Amino acid sequence: MHDIAIGGRLIGPSHPPFIIAELSGNHSQNFELAIAMVEAAAEAGAHAIKLQTYTADSMTLNVDSVDFVIQEKDSLWHGEALHGLYAKACTPYEWHSRLFARAKELGMEAFSSPFDEGAVDFLETLEVPCYKVASFELTDIPLIRKAAATGKPLIMSTGMATLGEIEDAIECAKKAGCQDIILLKCTSTYPAEPSNTNLVTIPHLQDAFNTQVGLSDHTAGIGVSIASVALGATVIEKHFVLDRNAGGVDAAFSLEPDELKSLVQESERGFAAMGEVTYGGSAAEEKSKHYRRSIFVSADVQQGQVLTRDNLRIVRPASGLAPKHWDSVLGKVAKQDLPAGTALSWELFE
Repeated sequence: MHDIAIGGRLIGPSHPPFIIAELSGNHSQNFELAIAMVEAAAEAGAHAIKLQTYTADSMTLNVDSVDFVIQEKDSLWHGEALHGLYAKACTPYEWHSRLFARAKELGMEAFSSPFDEGAVDFLETLEVPCYKVASFELTDIPLIRKAAATGKPLIMSTGMATLGEIEDAIECAKKAGCQDIILLKCTSTYPAEPSNTNLVTIPHLQDAFNTQVGLSDHTAGIGVSIASVALGATVIEKHFVLDRNAGGVDAAFSLEPDELKSLVQESERGFAAMGEVTYGGSAAEEKSKHYRRSIFVSADVQQGQVLTRDNLRIVRPASGLAPKHWDSVLGKVAKQDLPAGTALSWELFE
């Protein structure tokens, strides 16, 4: 499984997870707020910001039909017409270059999810380093072919996709000229629950497609994301908002700046903790071995006196015989006077 370069960063199993702050529509179409979000993401340590590139008209039809209204009662957007929802959630095209430029000034990568072929053409003019395919678009083979034909890395959320649909998307991307593919395990509910996140799918996806796999996480908090690191996630994407209480279309399942900062820090700690299979203690633990237990004389013993439970104890540190020899030394006779505090050794008794 090879490393993949996204802009100036290498993504792969030998690197800490690549953390993406998804702005989505949480800017509420306020440019100053969008800029503040980019700056806050950088301050929190995110490695990249991501936008979504579409218009209401490129996403759906503006028709008066029940098919185009969100019916699910447990949805954050129940009762909203798709066209109206996308109209207020989209990021204006004219903002993209300025948001990308600010992100780059602050040391982050910046890219987007295109939702139609025209969006790919537009993003190409901005020289994005990669493309993200959203989970609902994973079956849009023409869109994947268009993005893959740029030769840039593709990050693709799997969402509701079957193994067969994922295979179709990967095959399409490779035939179109993309060899750098990262899949994201994703649960396409908003918000998602930890109980339906099924993180153990991550190593299965790695084995099935020999690709890097990360997580697009729609759960609350950072616990699920951190857990994914232990299963090999190389990329973590979370929606981002300055203040959940202030609103935003995705605010309910988005991280605030202090949470994003914790995600960056804790994912790095989680990655560093993986290490390799090790027994017997690490080099850093070598000095600690001195403070294991061993057998010491606990009360003064005269030459010729028998060693018993009354004059020996197993205590710290480890200067004496190991505790496994306890049964062997009981009943032995001291060759010399042994004051209390003497570390017991074989030459001290018969």
